[in-house]
This record gives sequence, C-alpha cells and structure tokens, in this order.
Amino acid sequence: MDLPGPLPQLPQRIKPRSIWARQLVAASLSLFAFLMLAGITLDHTFRVTAESDMQRKLASFADALTSQSEISRSGSILPPLEERMPSPDLNQPGSGQYARIATEDSLWVSPSSSGPILPAPELVDPGTNAFRGPVDYEQIDGTQQRLYIYSVGVMRPGNAFEQTPDVRYTVQVMEDSKFLTERVQLFRRTLIRALGLSGLVLLILQAMILRWSIMPLGKLVTDLKRVESGDSSKLSDSHPTELQPLANAINSFIDTERQNIERQRTAMDNLSHSLKTPIAVLRTMLDSEVPAADLRSELATQLARMNEQISYRLTRASAGHKLFSAGIEIEPSANDIVNSLEKLHPKVVAGFEIDPTARFYGEIGDLQELLGNLLENAFKWSRSSVLLTVAREPRGKGTTGLLIQVEDNGPGIEPSQVESVLQRGVRGDQRVKGHGIGLAIVQELVDSYGGTLTVTRSEDPELGGACFSVRFPKG
Repeated sequence: MDLPGPLPQLPQRIKPRSIWARQLVAASLSLFAFLMLAGITLDHTFRVTAESDMQRKLASFADALTSQSEISRSGSILPPLEERMPSPDLNQPGSGQYARIATEDSLWVSPSSSGPILPAPELVDPGTNAFRGPVDYEQIDGTQQRLYIYSVGVMRPGNAFEQTPDVRYTVQVMEDSKFLTERVQLFRRTLIRALGLSGLVLLILQAMILRWSIMPLGKLVTDLKRVESGDSSKLSDSHPTELQPLANAINSFIDTERQNIERQRTAMDNLSHSLKTPIAVLRTMLDSEVPAADLRSELATQLARMNEQISYRLTRASAGHKLFSAGIEIEPSANDIVNSLEKLHPKVVAGFEIDPTARFYGEIGDLQELLGNLLENAFKWSRSSVLLTVAREPRGKGTTGLLIQVEDNGPGIEPSQVESVLQRGVRGDQRVKGHGIGLAIVQELVDSYGGTLTVTRSEDPELGGACFSVRFPKG
C-alpha cells in the first residue's frame, strides 16, 4: 500500500502586532481618511469658487460689450471696435474666448469666433442672465471641446420721433473649459503635494508621540524582567496614574505568592520539627523491651499527637487566600458555628448584632476558621452569654472596613497575658482543655489579610468579659 505524501504545511500564526504598531496603523488610517476627506472637500470648494470667478469674469465682459455696442436705426448691430474689446483674446481666432451679439434678425460674432463651430445662440429675456455649461463645440482643428456660456438679455427702447421700434438682443460671452480645467488641475497638484507633505510630517509626529506615550509600558515590562531575574523584589512606584493600579496589583500578587511560599516552607519546617519527638519516642520504645500493652498505649498517644500536628500544619499551610475575592455574607457562617457550639455548651446563649451589608472579602474557609476559633474560645470561657458584633467602619476616602467583635461574660484576660495567649501552644488556663493554637491561628489569619486583632475587656455592662476585635481594611 502506498503511503500518502507529506501533509500540507499549515500557515504559521501571524505574530501579534505590538501596541505601538496597532496604534500607529490605526492613527495612520484615520489620518489618511481625514486627509482624503479634506482634499475632496477643498477640491470641490475650489472648483465651485473657480466657476463662480469665471461667471463673474464673463459677466463683466458681457457688461462691457453691452455698453460699447449700439443698434442702428435699421436694427442692425454696430459692434465695438477691436481695440476696445474687454479681452484681447476675443480678437484672436480659436483663442478659447468668444463673444457674440444676437437679435431676432442678425448676429455679430467676435473675431475669435472665426473657425470654431459654436452652439447656436439662444435669446434670453431682457433684464435676465443665464450661465450654463460646459457644452460641446468643435475647435478649429476639428477636436471636440467644451465651453461655458454666459448670456444677458438687453432691450433697446425705440424712438417714436425717429419711428424706430424696440430692439431685443442678447449678448453672449463664452470661454473654453480648458482654462477652468487647467486652473483646477494646478490647484490639485499643489493640494496633493501640500497634503502629502503634511501627512508625512503628521505621521512622523504621530509615531514619535505614540512611542513616547507607550514608554511607560516598556518601563513596566523592564521592571517585570528585573523581578523575574531577581534583580528587584517588586515593581517601582513611579508609573503613570493609569498604570499604577496594575503595578500595585502585580506587587500584591508577588507579595502574596512570596508569603504563600514562605508560609508553606515554614509549615513544612515546623511539621518536620514537631514530628521529631514522637518519632524519637517510638524509636526508643521499639529498641527497648517494654510490655506490649504499654507499647500499644504509647503508640496510640504518639500517633494522636502526630495526627494533631499534621492537621494543624496543613490547616495553616492552606490559610493563604485569593488575591481578589467576592464579598461573603457573614451571618450564615456565624449561625452554623453557633448552632454547633450551643450543643456543646447548652448553658451559653449567643446574640448577634450583624450589619446585613457587611461582607468578608476572602475565602469562606478562612471566615469559618476565624469565627470558629473566636466563638469557641468565647463559649469555652463564658458563664452564660456571648455577643457577636459585625459592622462596617468608615476608613476615609470613601472606603469602609470590616469589624468582627466577639465578647463574653467570662473572667476576661489581663492585659499582661494578651501577648502570651496569642502565641502558639499557650493556654490562658492550663486546667482548661485545648491545644492553645486557636487564637494563634486567628492572629495569623488576620495578619494574612492585612487586618488587626486587639484583645480588651468588654465595655458592655451585661458582659464585662473578654472582647476580641478584628478589623479588616475592606468590608
């Protein structure tokens, strides 16, 4: 069986253009369209103006011929002298400028009209004028040309004493369209050169302006490369207003990733260190001759201890949070936790003062961990009442923060003991069961979100116990 030939090569994907190239192409197209529109508009305006100038010139020639021409008693036309013609071209055959005076019975043509075959004259009403063209005519050499015609109607009143009738006649002045065409073409050539030169200069200026305007993006890329190569720890703060939020977000991302890596490294180091002692104890007991019952009991104790350490370290290792999170309602999580705690502590009653608009901007697991440890500590020490307060706090510049406060009517915490109870593995009272890590977890969670944790005594006269206040910068 014959093998098929090589597969056709797929076209390579076109490399995306740079922002500078995209902007330059867009600006160039816009500039080209503008210059084209401007050129068409100017050309049309100039042509209309040139035609108006021609009409005024021909009208002045017609007025001059009217004033210099006379009608005899017999009604024939007495033309103006050649030296008094309004234009010398009217005396030169085929010059392109022609004149004639027509009555109903006679016709006079200028010397320049000898040779060309002009359109038949048309009489217009006295006191009116007409401008038309271009119309076709035949030049001396037989070529077909076009011309413009200006006509004015005149009435010479008769004389009753001399018994001469009224004479109606029309004065026509014509000009070849080549004069207008040459003038328009000269303007077009000048216009094209001017617009072309202007477009080139503007294009160069646009390229320079665009290059200058995207220089901050290049600086941002350079900063990123310095961070990637390890030459810098974060992006600089000297970016334009439009790019600074992006630089701040990237810096926050870099800081968050570094904190996550450091937290995971610390968690693994702490985990390995915490497992050394249980493993060493088990190894010593295996090497020594101890009763099997004692070995099993110690094994269960050390395994439980290792399980607690692993669970705790994994919990802290996953305590990192997303950089951008949607707001989470707080009351549902608080209800679930309090319902569970009230079953373990039936003598304690919890109350809520929660702002329904308050939101926790983080992960739901972190919110549950935070509320769980604070409320569990309060239930553990409270005699009968616990109060959870959640509110939004103004922080200036139109922003609001979040306050989570847990109070109880227990014995409270002395100011001298606050620092120690927030440390890992320290319990406020050794007689109370626990591992002494709950409040330490709270402190670390609050720090990871850029918040603060303060421990004071409740100012509520019905409580008076410990008051844990957590404040977050966004709520």
